[in-house]
Amino acid sequence: MAAAPDDFGAFVPGHRCRLAPLASGPLDGLAFAVKDLIDVAGEITGGGNPDWRSGQHPAADSAPAVQRLLEAGAALAGKTVTDELAFSLEGENVHTGTPVNPRAPGRLPGGSSSGSAVAVAAGLADLALGTDTGGSVRVPAGFCGIFGFRPSHGRVPLDGVIPFAPSYDTVGLFARDGALLEKAGRCLLEDAGTAAAPRRLLLARDAFALVDPAAALVLRGAAEGLGAAEDADIYGGAAADFREAYRVLQGAEIATALGDWIRQRRPVFGETIAPRFADALSVTTDDVLRWRHWRQTAAGRIRDMLPPGTLLLLPTTPGIAPRRFLRDAAARDFYAAALALTSVAGHAGLPALSLPLAELDGCPLGLSVLAGAGQDEALLAYAASLRMPS
Repeated sequence: MAAAPDDFGAFVPGHRCRLAPLASGPLDGLAFAVKDLIDVAGEITGGGNPDWRSGQHPAADSAPAVQRLLEAGAALAGKTVTDELAFSLEGENVHTGTPVNPRAPGRLPGGSSSGSAVAVAAGLADLALGTDTGGSVRVPAGFCGIFGFRPSHGRVPLDGVIPFAPSYDTVGLFARDGALLEKAGRCLLEDAGTAAAPRRLLLARDAFALVDPAAALVLRGAAEGLGAAEDADIYGGAAADFREAYRVLQGAEIATALGDWIRQRRPVFGETIAPRFADALSVTTDDVLRWRHWRQTAAGRIRDMLPPGTLLLLPTTPGIAPRRFLRDAAARDFYAAALALTSVAGHAGLPALSLPLAELDGCPLGLSVLAGAGQDEALLAYAASLRMPS
């Protein structure tokens, strides 16, 4: 693994935990990093917030996702910075520092799996684990110009992972190379079966309408270069519903998972994070009932669009990585579009990955590909088959 001049702020400050492989396997000689939301045996899982960290004890066991990579021959290179308790797509953390985007210094690395994406993009690790609830693997992958994989909901156990919104939470994976992503992804999924090649690529026309026009033009060209010739509408004219349903349903689950701790501990959150938790704790039962029914209907419709052999292409993010830091109207506009894009996979529990296929103004742009539920191996095989731009 090539050395880098520094750690780009990717790793949790202080002690760097390292573990040797537990066995020999397909990942021999490789190193991986782990988001500080995921347990590593003997280490405290800090969650990107000092108040959370101060109440924790060293983990007795590593999370299954960590264990699977160690047993496949990979070594642990350290734990990486996360946005506070995963509540951001930006990568900013006032407590541990904001990792530097190696591909676009001065711009955000994306979050909340910021350090994991940066470690891989900078060559500090071959692979990295992150979590993806509403885009927290795919967004930093897109901003940093690497592959980012979110599995089907339930394919990778969430034991040993700080809960956020459990019906959306997943453990995902970063890599710089599609073939390596597939190899490591199969280890993570514990599956060695064959995968059918895609026969049909759908282009989500209404999703491209949500992003910066220059980015949409570049990404649409990349999608058509892959062979996407058939347009599809995924939002039914109501992209804002995808975002609002995600806000409400995620918020209700956050309140269940973390609400008691927040009310009792009164933690200090960063200025952009605190209002998000306050909003989550304000979600009403009536709102949850309304949007839960909406989710069931929308998820069924999206799943019906993606039988085996069909993939759906849409932008990973609304554009290139924003400059540090997002505030006020710029933040509202970013999240309005970003969550409409990233929540599609989450609402339906689908596997998704961000491909590093394009650039704009010298900065990476990610193109996301979604497959039907449980079609993770086919999605990984597709990524490995692509000839990426040099």
